Amino acid sequence: MQTFELDERDQALIAAAAEVIRRNFDGNRHSVGAALLCDSGKTYTGVNVDSCGYGPCAEPIALGTAISKGERRFLTIVAVFGGKPDYPVMPPCGNCRQLLLDYAPDALVILPVNGRAVKVKVTDLIPAPYTNF
Repeated sequence: MQTFELDERDQALIAAAAEVIRRNFDGNRHSVGAALLCDSGKTYTGVNVDSCGYGPCAEPIALGTAISKGERRFLTIVAVFGGKPDYPVMPPCGNCRQLLLDYAPDALVILPVNGRAVKVKVTDLIPAPYTNF
């Protein structure tokens, strides 16, 4: 898996994800914040929505918000955990990986690798992805 170093835009994206979960953290309902940078230069954020069953993760909330605003090209996405004061970057779950592959196959994902945040291609996160035949 090829990794890429973070730049200032990536640091701003992490800060946006941390800010949205800082404002909305509720350990029982909202514990993850995500930020998505689009080709337009706009950033969209979201928080996970938890319920008694399964609630959507923060990444699809951010992605859905961007799509609702007319965005179709996505550059980079990140999720952070709001349950710790330093808002650590976290990797997307398997469902989010597939969703990102479906909607943003050219995007980069910021995630922790060997204890530090880096960017990787979405396509590197699912080596044998499900595809429509």
